[in-house]
Amino acid sequence: MSPRKRSVPALACAASALALAITAVAASASASAAPAVAKTGVAGKTVTSGWNDWSCKPSAAHPDPVVLLHGTWANQLDTWFVLAPELAAKGYCVYSLDYGKLPYMPGLNGQGPLVKSAGEVSAFVDKVLRSTGTKKVDIVGHSQGGGPLPRYYMEFMNGASKVDKLIGLAPDNHGATASGLGTLARKVPGVSKALSLSLPGLEDQIVGSAFMKKLNSKPDTVPGVKYTVISTKYDEIATPYKSQQLSGPNVRNVVVQDLCKLDVSEHIALGLVDRIAFHEVKNALDPAHATPTTCKSAIS
Repeated sequence: MSPRKRSVPALACAASALALAITAVAASASASAAPAVAKTGVAGKTVTSGWNDWSCKPSAAHPDPVVLLHGTWANQLDTWFVLAPELAAKGYCVYSLDYGKLPYMPGLNGQGPLVKSAGEVSAFVDKVLRSTGTKKVDIVGHSQGGGPLPRYYMEFMNGASKVDKLIGLAPDNHGATASGLGTLARKVPGVSKALSLSLPGLEDQIVGSAFMKKLNSKPDTVPGVKYTVISTKYDEIATPYKSQQLSGPNVRNVVVQDLCKLDVSEHIALGLVDRIAFHEVKNALDPAHATPTTCKSAIS
């Protein structure tokens, strides 16, 4: 067999190895996370511990419904099994979805092309607005769901008028190097192309991708939306961690170690279980009743 004929499987193996390395932590966290309790509600709709309840009507205290967007190689149940029930218990109408599905990766979503995923988010937000009778939602997202995905929706799909707040947990707003693995993918001939064919949502988020160039050709923020970016110094995926931060009006960039030096959460934990980060999410959703975030927030 000639070297040319061997190149295709070789590239496929290289792409697979890179993808597995980049997402190994995410897959492990997803597999080990405690599953949320789901039950069938009215008309067969899935109600999950108080969220995704399509009969919910927002209160005066919390007038905007909250839409939760998971990250890459993830799903709504494993990502939001802690935060979503807590927000619902506080009286928010809370909704989430699985987006970016690929047929050969069941349960590990957020891997489709980000432009297509942004269209799924757009349709879902419209559904939430119709159901609740409201004009705007607040978006809370992890990784791609907290940064490039909703930002693209707001910038290029007329979503800005439908969003009041965007709160990102470890969002890869300016592309990720994945501790250097993303940069390596750019240097190995054919690997980037192989990733774009097999895992397009992953390739879209690597620094220097066509998607990231288009997204960041615009200002970081759009008028009228309030932004909160919550990061950890120990992030190993959305690296360097300071690249997550946004510039512009109505932006608050938060690093959890500045609030509690004992917080050692990395990329996955920050979105799934970090109570320091969750306290900041709640403050951003309801700034009129915000309370100081300290190490004590981890046990409150």
